Amino acid sequence: MKEDFPIKNEIVIPGNELEITTSRSSGAGGQHVNKTETKITIRWNIKNTSVLNDIQKKYVLQNLKNRLTKDGDLVISNSESRSQQQNKENALKNLAQIIRQALHVPKKRIKTKVPKKEKEKRLQEKKFQSQIKKMRSKKIKNSNN
Repeated sequence: MKEDFPIKNEIVIPGNELEITTSRSSGAGGQHVNKTETKITIRWNIKNTSVLNDIQKKYVLQNLKNRLTKDGDLVISNSESRSQQQNKENALKNLAQIIRQALHVPKKRIKTKVPKKEKEKRLQEKKFQSQIKKMRSKKIKNSNN
């Protein structure tokens, strides 16, 4: 691939880092499948890329460890369409989406304090419930005995 491929704002994969190959698609399609190479396979080596810094590489390698080869290649294939160009566009979109998701760092949760009024309200409700249960359990003594 000769042109660069943008992933995010500051991340653009150079065309020379992407290895794009074509092959024959499998499945139904009749004679068209047997004679045209419409399946697209994209390989991108994450370990050797110059696009990502060390921290970003760490995130991607960690998040995509099940999708990578032993050499650190991310392999994306697409053969949904009968058109090679459409499959290439879909595979590149898929690659961009996977990398964006792998680079996503969730925000750290900030603990919030329970307001004093809420604590007091909860305690009052507990006391009220306690009184109700005490009233239920008390046996009423008859003065007729």
